[in-house]
Amino acid sequence: MRAYLDCYPCFLTQTLKTARLITSDERKIKDILDKVAASLPQINFAATPAEIGREVYRIIAQESGVEDPYHHLKKVWTAKALKLYPYLKKLIRSSSDPLFQAIKVAIVGNVIDFGVNRSFNLEEEVEQILHQPLVINHYQRFQETLKKAPQILYIADNAGETVFDRLLIEEMAKPVIYVVREKPVINDAVRQDAEEAGLAQVAQIISSGVDAPGTVLSLCHDEFRKIFISAEMIISKGQGNYEGLSEEKGPLFFLLKAKCEVIARELNVPLGSLLLI
Repeated sequence: MRAYLDCYPCFLTQTLKTARLITSDERKIKDILDKVAASLPQINFAATPAEIGREVYRIIAQESGVEDPYHHLKKVWTAKALKLYPYLKKLIRSSSDPLFQAIKVAIVGNVIDFGVNRSFNLEEEVEQILHQPLVINHYQRFQETLKKAPQILYIADNAGETVFDRLLIEEMAKPVIYVVREKPVINDAVRQDAEEAGLAQVAQIISSGVDAPGTVLSLCHDEFRKIFISAEMIISKGQGNYEGLSEEKGPLFFLLKAKCEVIARELNVPLGSLLLI
């Protein structure tokens, strides 16, 4: 999915919010904003939001000297999600269709996204989504593919959301390769974040080799690309991964919440829709 003009002010807003996590020095924040703003016209207009985001966060890290400004927030939200784990596990197991319930639980975890959201109540989101239908629902196809696939490639999105992914992985009861980012970018999950959420207990954790806020195959290392091409079922979580992979061919299932107008318009769904595509 290519970037839209609407994405450009969003990148500047993300830059401002991230810079304010790093410093209260307004002059330094303006310097970072100026550098990012100056870089945007140089980027190919056909680039995906994930590719542009990679450049934006590279500049922020370079100018601030802080590689992981969301480090503390990632730990906080992983801990909050882990507290919900027993309740969510019980909710799934008591459902008339545990797999479908686990998919919905995995999608609710996608709200933990500091690239788009900063203010949300996780408990309220869980309760709300339990009663919210999927606007696009390819569950039957998901079931059929899962039944045949000997192994699942599961591409992670955000730290904290990893706990919700773990619940779906446990319910699928198949070997899973769980894919994280190579380096910190926004609050996207890296290996440490996945391990803190307990993913090492239920999956093999690997890196895609990418440092963008989304999976772009041309930026990934060869090992991951080989696994991706040969995978018989791929689960892709979140908006960033959708933006990077929506035009790729393969047994791909996108699980996400449409959290911004661009994604909602791209998919022709109302803002806030839950999607299994």
